[in-house]
Amino acid sequence: MSQGSENATVLVVDDEEEVADVYALRLRNDYDTRVAYGGEDALETIDIDVDIVLLDRRMPDISGDDVLAEIREKGYDCRVIMLTAVDPGLDIVEMPFDDYLCKPVEKDDLVAAINQQLQVQRYGDQLSEYYEVSSKLALLESELPPQEREQSEELDRLTERAEELQEELDDVLDEFETLDDAFRSIGRQPG
Repeated sequence: MSQGSENATVLVVDDEEEVADVYALRLRNDYDTRVAYGGEDALETIDIDVDIVLLDRRMPDISGDDVLAEIREKGYDCRVIMLTAVDPGLDIVEMPFDDYLCKPVEKDDLVAAINQQLQVQRYGDQLSEYYEVSSKLALLESELPPQEREQSEELDRLTERAEELQEELDDVLDEFETLDDAFRSIGRQPG
């Protein structure tokens, strides 16, 4: 999984080749961009390097809803943004997507939505590592004898990493306040 937008891989999935190509063209300078022309092609193209999937819902071979279910079932660790002309209804409540944009979507809104998802992904990875490091640190501090704790370089490194992660998470939380404002400004409905 990529950490920054410049290295992120985005898979654009739409059965209308022109539509898929236009979105991919808009994104190619910001991300490593791949294109799949339909649901079956998407399932053949996706791999562990894909960070974001832009997924159309209405496709003749395999629907976007079914592709989404397959992506989740196979355990791909990517964010999925439904990018579709299908107006959302109550059927979306149980769908495991990460964002939903109604076509047409302006480039700035699309990039903002992708960057939000990358930020959420990064935050999740950092939070997981922080909990892992913190739990190890707490366990070792409670179980090791005081003299061994004081002389342990490993414990010192673990403590430093916990502090680094705490600072990074504080920075991410500050960024989320800005992202929350951006989230509200993204055009999500056809205009």
